[in-house]
Amino acid sequence: MADAFEYLCDGSTEPERIRVEIGGMLEASSRYEAALNQNSIVEGAISNLANSMRIFVEANLQFPGTFKVDREEAIDNVDRTFEMKLERFHTLYDVSKDLFPYFDHADTSLLIAVRNAIHHRNHPLFRTLDHRLHIQDGLQRWGGASFLLASHPTTHGGQITMSHYVRLDDVDSRLNPSVASPYLDSFISGSRAEKRFKLIYEGLALRDIRERASRERYPSDQVYLDLMPVFVSAVCKVFKAMKAANIGFIGFDAETYLEPFTSELEVDLASLEFRRLWLRGFGDIDLIPIPV
Repeated sequence: MADAFEYLCDGSTEPERIRVEIGGMLEASSRYEAALNQNSIVEGAISNLANSMRIFVEANLQFPGTFKVDREEAIDNVDRTFEMKLERFHTLYDVSKDLFPYFDHADTSLLIAVRNAIHHRNHPLFRTLDHRLHIQDGLQRWGGASFLLASHPTTHGGQITMSHYVRLDDVDSRLNPSVASPYLDSFISGSRAEKRFKLIYEGLALRDIRERASRERYPSDQVYLDLMPVFVSAVCKVFKAMKAANIGFIGFDAETYLEPFTSELEVDLASLEFRRLWLRGFGDIDLIPIPV
């Protein structure tokens, strides 16, 4: 480069101007290379998230057969793969927080909070309904009991066939500063914690779940929220932002999920659908929730 500079300056009356121009070209080239490297990092995070989403689908497809043989294995496989999705989502957040305002949205905020809670696991929260019924307590413990299951519908009427139910109480215990919970998130406190909980509580219509449960006299620890529609909604928002930022979707899984999550799927977070799981002692048929 020095030889090139001397050649360009040979006989010139403006060597400093040329030096500045070459320096600017090198700086622009460096910025471009850095941008390419950053895009590559984000693309890798998207690819890993999409891969975990496929693995979760496969675990759900295998669930019925495995459940007949080993209920604990079937439930653990699905629960662990959902947690893997949360980890991959958090990685995408880590590398793309400059491209999308994750903490301005209820769905993305809740996913990050739940991921952090599960990641640190210094509490008994966010165990799934299946884990509670089949591994932790056993169905006999809940004979005659009813559970209220709340989920957010899609705007187009199609069903999200997979689910991940966690106790609504767990959301309060971890995120609601007004609750005297020993499991409250200690990483965020004061007005920031209050602002986050208000965003989630209002943005996901959680008040409506509480009111329905109270009106129909469900015990608070038998009220559950489906995180799967929340996850779908969050990924739709983030994938659309990544696409708008010209981030590539690299690999089979990422390419497969690009179209549905950027132009087909949409979840109505202001609305709720309710189902009742009623353990009447009729065997496996009890495990099918009834729309209410």
